[in-house]
Amino acid sequence: MVARLLLLAVALGGALGGEVTWCVARVQESTRTVAEGVYTEAQASRGAEAYDAACSGCHRADLGGNTGPSLKAPRFARAFAGKDLKALFTKIATTMPRNMPASLADDVYLDIVAHVLKENGFRAGTRELTAEALETIRVVAGQPKPPPPVGDFSYVEVVGCLVPGPERTWLLTRATEPASVAPPASAAPSAPTGPPGTNTFHLIDAMAYAPEAHNGHKMYVRGLLVKLASEARLTISVFEMVSPSCSD
Repeated sequence: MVARLLLLAVALGGALGGEVTWCVARVQESTRTVAEGVYTEAQASRGAEAYDAACSGCHRADLGGNTGPSLKAPRFARAFAGKDLKALFTKIATTMPRNMPASLADDVYLDIVAHVLKENGFRAGTRELTAEALETIRVVAGQPKPPPPVGDFSYVEVVGCLVPGPERTWLLTRATEPASVAPPASAAPSAPTGPPGTNTFHLIDAMAYAPEAHNGHKMYVRGLLVKLASEARLTISVFEMVSPSCSD
């Protein structure tokens, strides 16, 4: 469709001059999508603060939905994919916050839209999102947000062999590399696959999980990574058996 319009513009160019040039530019502009960097990092950061203050109570900090609906995939795609970005802006600006809809300034709602786009996996660009651009940007299905890099106090998941350590401690040996995961209230373990690793983790609060029953088992552990000079430690929030044998 766009190609046909451009050919028509070229054919009529001599007769219509500047008007055709404007039409071509408008057609090209309207083909942008939210995947092309339509907001800035600074704008999304402001939006995160505004969202946390005005929206997270109903939609959760991670946009996963609570008393209000989820604002990320897959519901995001079902509700807004294929529409222009003004549809998302209008929905947010006229219904949020629930107890005081339309009470924030338009630039604040634009910042919140930028935050929602970032949380749906769309990259930032070099120009801030403006009200004038909303109708020229098409929404597409979101992408998984990349996990943060692993560092001290990262929330991670690993798989390894559970064995007793010195002084009534428990260790996860031959463990996979820790992978960052989001910490929702409840989520099924994704159980990293692949060959055994070479890491060893001291499980800080293992005694609360009856570790004797899993001695020698391959275990999935999710929790906070604590890096010390002498060892790496893990707190435990999820502790599940993957296999009764570490050789599997």
